[in-house]
Amino acid sequence: MSDYPPETITTDRLASYPKTIRRLQSEGLLPKNVEHRTSKYLNNIIEADHGALKRVIRLTRGFQRMETAYATLKGFEVTRMIRRGHCILPRPGLKG
Repeated sequence: MSDYPPETITTDRLASYPKTIRRLQSEGLLPKNVEHRTSKYLNNIIEADHGALKRVIRLTRGFQRMETAYATLKGFEVTRMIRRGHCILPRPGLKG
């Protein structure tokens, strides 16, 4: 079991999810007190977040080398994190 087990699991209404969660709990791989929630739209936040990134990536297809693609995508991610306030820079500005 991980150091930080989930408190809730949110899935869509697929019938196999409750059975799987009960099985994991009976095998001791998931705590008994985990709440299973079903929601059609709760993961839309995640999907919407990565949709903006997909629009940017679509423009950059056709890299010659994997290193170039990796560096470009890493730059996109860092830029988005800074804009959203997920990074705290020691000093404002480009070099900070």
